[in-house]
Amino acid sequence: MSNGAETRIRQSKAKILSAADDVFLRSGFKGANMDSVAEAAGVSKQTVYAHFRSKEALFIQVVEQMTGRAARLIGEDVADDFTGKSAEVFFLQVARDQLCSVLTPPLMRLRRMVIGEVERFPELGLSLYENGPGRSIARIALVIEHYRGVGELQCVDAEAAATMFNWLVMGGPTNCAMMLGDGALLSEPEREAHAAECVRVFIAAYGAKPAPQLP
Repeated sequence: MSNGAETRIRQSKAKILSAADDVFLRSGFKGANMDSVAEAAGVSKQTVYAHFRSKEALFIQVVEQMTGRAARLIGEDVADDFTGKSAEVFFLQVARDQLCSVLTPPLMRLRRMVIGEVERFPELGLSLYENGPGRSIARIALVIEHYRGVGELQCVDAEAAATMFNWLVMGGPTNCAMMLGDGALLSEPEREAHAAECVRVFIAAYGAKPAPQLP
């Protein structure tokens, strides 16, 4: 296949995925169909099926694309630079980034759609988890291992501590937005206060304790 043909295929797929973002978020999973996606993308339905074998397969790609966009926004796809940053400072930035990138109307609508279909299509839930919370927890575990190595944190299980931090930060705000709608999304001052309190609690629990003074 020539480079030109490969480029056209990539462009066609990208156009379809962009259109599918809008169609699924507007119509929901049940209300969306391949005809609507094809019309929004300006391609034939046959072209859509040439790239994606089913609506479920297309939706999984939409999930991966939207969560991947959020991950790139906060740098989860690149190695972390700890230079000159204490654990408290680094985790505060992680918390701020997560709250800012995840607590958005499009991602909350996507999450509601996936949860609504997870019994019929469990692979949708798996994709959302692996590309969303799972990716964040894996990244945080590596951060914890670094700060444990330099003596700023102490814990037995880095992944368990990472899971605790992730849901300490995201659990309450996400549940509120999921059940109460976009009006329950935290404002910037609320995000800042919540991030600071989560980091305070986490460092209190996992921060390295000074050695006891000998009498």
